[in-house]
Amino acid sequence: MEIFRGISVSPGVAIGEAVVLEAEEYRIPYRVVSANDAPQEHERFLAAVQTSIGEIEEQSTHLSAHLGRDAANVFDWHVGVLKDESLRDQISQLIKKKHAAAAYAVSTVMRSYQRRFMKMSDPLLVERMRDVQDIERRLLRHILGEAREDLAHLTKPVILVAHDLTPTQTAQLSNTKVIGVALDSGAATSHTAILLQSWGRPGVIGLGDISTHFSGGDTIIVDSTNQLVIANPTESTLAEYRVREAAYSRFSHALDDFKDLPAITHDKQPISLFSNIEFPYESRAGMAKGASGVGLYRTEFLFLRPEGAPTEDQQFIAYRDATLGAGGKPVTIRTFDLGADKYTQQRSYEQERNPMLGLRSIRYSLRNLDMFKVQLRAVLRASAHGDVRVMFPLINSLMEFRQAKMTLHDAMEDLEEEGVALNRDIKIGIMVETPAAAIQIKEFCREVDFVSLGTNDLIQYLLAVDRGNVRVSQYYIPSHPAVLRAIRDVVRACSQAEVDCSICGEMAGQPLYTMFLLGVGLRTLSMAPANIPEIKKLVRLTTLSQARRVARRALGFDTDRQVTNYLRDEMCKLLPDDPI
Repeated sequence: MEIFRGISVSPGVAIGEAVVLEAEEYRIPYRVVSANDAPQEHERFLAAVQTSIGEIEEQSTHLSAHLGRDAANVFDWHVGVLKDESLRDQISQLIKKKHAAAAYAVSTVMRSYQRRFMKMSDPLLVERMRDVQDIERRLLRHILGEAREDLAHLTKPVILVAHDLTPTQTAQLSNTKVIGVALDSGAATSHTAILLQSWGRPGVIGLGDISTHFSGGDTIIVDSTNQLVIANPTESTLAEYRVREAAYSRFSHALDDFKDLPAITHDKQPISLFSNIEFPYESRAGMAKGASGVGLYRTEFLFLRPEGAPTEDQQFIAYRDATLGAGGKPVTIRTFDLGADKYTQQRSYEQERNPMLGLRSIRYSLRNLDMFKVQLRAVLRASAHGDVRVMFPLINSLMEFRQAKMTLHDAMEDLEEEGVALNRDIKIGIMVETPAAAIQIKEFCREVDFVSLGTNDLIQYLLAVDRGNVRVSQYYIPSHPAVLRAIRDVVRACSQAEVDCSICGEMAGQPLYTMFLLGVGLRTLSMAPANIPEIKKLVRLTTLSQARRVARRALGFDTDRQVTNYLRDEMCKLLPDDPI
C-alpha cells in the first residue's frame, strides 16, 4: 500500500479501479509530399481546423448548459488560436512552399508556440502551453485519423489517473463513469482545477509522479477530504474506506433535508450562512442550498478570459446576473485578486520571485487604476439591481483602503454625471488577510462598513506557509493557536466597534471549526454552497453557551494538535455520523 498527499479540489471519497490515461504524444517525422499533392495536404489541414472548431464549440455549448458560460469560456482561447490568421498562415506556408506534410507542418508550428511559452519561465503561462498542446493533439487526430482513448465508453465506475488533464479532457468527465481523479500536476488556479471543482467529484492534484505508480485495474482510494490518494490498499484499509464512502454518501443525501431550514442555534440565535462563488450561476446554486446571500464573489475568473480583460459591460452583466440570482439577498463582490500568482493575460512576462508577496490583489488594482475603475463602475451599475456590497482584498494599510475608496467614489461621480443608476450608499468593506490588518483592526473599524476574515491568506501569512505548495502543506494549520487568537482578536475588536464581521475563508465551511467560530462571536459564515447544509445542521445542534465553552478551551491550548483533537471530539459529540 502506498499513500500520496496532494491538493484537494473537491471533498469526498471515491474507490475504484484505476484507468491510467497516457499522454497523447504524436511523433511526427519530417515528411514532404510532391508539389501536386501539396494542395491536398493543405485541404486536409484546413478541414482539420474547421472540424476542430466545430468540435470545441459543441463542447463549449454542452459545458455552458451544464456549468454556466463562465466555465465554457475556458475554450474560447482554443477557438481563438485556431482562427488566428498568423498561425494558420505559418502552417499553410510550410505546406505550400516547402511541401511539408500537413501533420508535420502542424506539429512544427505548434511546438514552436509551446517553446515560446516555456521560455517565458512563468508558471502561469505553462497553463497556456498545455492549451497549445491540447490544440495540437486535436488537429493531429483529425489529420491522421487516430482516435484518442475514449472515456465515454467505460462500462463501470473508475478512478482516472493521469499526469495532467487538458481542459478538453476535463470538460468531458461529466459524461463518463469516472468517479474520482488523481493527477501528478496541477495548481489550485489552473483551468483544469477550476473545471474539476465545477465537476464536483473527489479529486486530488499535485501528487508528483503518481501516474508512474499505477497500472490499469489497480485499486485506488481518492480521499480528497484529507487530500490523500491510497494505492493498492490493504484489506483492512479498503474495508474502512468502503464504510467511509457509504457513510459520506448517506450523510450527503441526508443533509438535503436541511437546505430549507433556518440557520438558528439550538438556543434560538440566528446565524447567517452565505455562499462563496466564482461564477454568476453559482449564486442561484447557493440559494438552492439555503444560503442567506453571497458572502464572497471572487471576480478573478472573469479575467481568465483568453481575449484579455473583460469589458465594463461584460463585468456588469456577470455581477448583475449574480445579484439577480440571489433573489434580493446580499451579494458581496470582492474586487479582483489578480497578480503574478493568478493573472494569465500576458500583460507582464517578468516572473516575480515570490508572487504571494508581490504585486497582487489591491496593490495591483491601485497600480492599474484604469482597469480597477472599470471594475468598480461595473459593480456600481450592478448595485442598482439588488443589495450589492463591495469588498477590497488584501488591504494592508489605511492608506490603501482610502485610495481604493477614493477610486470607488470617483467611479460613482462619473456614473452619476452620465445618468447611470446606482446605489450611492453601497456598503464598503475589507478582507482581513494580513497580520498588519489584523493588528490594526481597531483603526480600520472607524472607516469600514464591514469586515470579512479571509483565513486562506491570513493563515499563510501568519505561519509563513505557501498554501498552494504541497511540500509544506503540513505546516498550513488552521488550528495553530496563533491563528485562533488572531481570529478572536479581530472579531472582538469589530464587536466593540459595532462593525459587522464575517469569515469567508475555507475554515468557515469546515465543521471542525464551526463551534469555535460561533464561540468567539462570529454570526456570519460564508462558504462553498455544497458546505452550507452540513454547517447549518451543526449550527442547529449547538448552543451559544456550548460554543463559547469550546472556544475558551481551544484558545487555552499550546499546540495545534491539541486544538485539532479537542475540536474534533466536540464536533463528533454533535455529529457522530459525520464521515469527515
